[in-house]
Amino acid sequence: LHADAGRPVAPPRSQRVPLAVVPYRSEWASTFKRLKARVECALGSLVLRIEHVGSTAVPGLPAKPIIDMDVVIKSADQLEDVSARLTEIGYEGRGDLGVTGRYAFKSPAGLPDHHLYVCARDNSELHRHLAFRDYLRSHPEEAATYGRLKQSLAEAHPFDREAYTEGKTHWIERTLQLAR
Repeated sequence: LHADAGRPVAPPRSQRVPLAVVPYRSEWASTFKRLKARVECALGSLVLRIEHVGSTAVPGLPAKPIIDMDVVIKSADQLEDVSARLTEIGYEGRGDLGVTGRYAFKSPAGLPDHHLYVCARDNSELHRHLAFRDYLRSHPEEAATYGRLKQSLAEAHPFDREAYTEGKTHWIERTLQLAR
């Protein structure tokens, strides 16, 4: 949904894995539930809710096979405690990656591929994620159009995630306008 600032330098081309957008997989929902339960157990009362966002959260939508999770907390004042508990279960803090108020965590080895973000309930990026997801869930024809766009961009830019992301930006912004 967004272009992450502060991306790590890409490995040499011979070591890079091509970008893959795959058909929707029904197991993404159960994978999210397992990851969610693990994080909820670690965070306890610090977490308000955990949302499955991104393309894997939209039934029928092709996606990169990586689960996106938004951990919602009351306020950014809780971030230090949340970060400590996530570190205890193997997550590694990566900062805000250029998105103010949203903190990224690298997932532990051995778990399904996923991105975990922590943000306060009033965070604008959280609201964008939810609006986009909910719009696509309720407009399957738009989700299908978005899926075709993603697949064509992945084919056109198999080793250039920045070009892939930039290619989606206008469509996403237009869709967010419709969702409001």
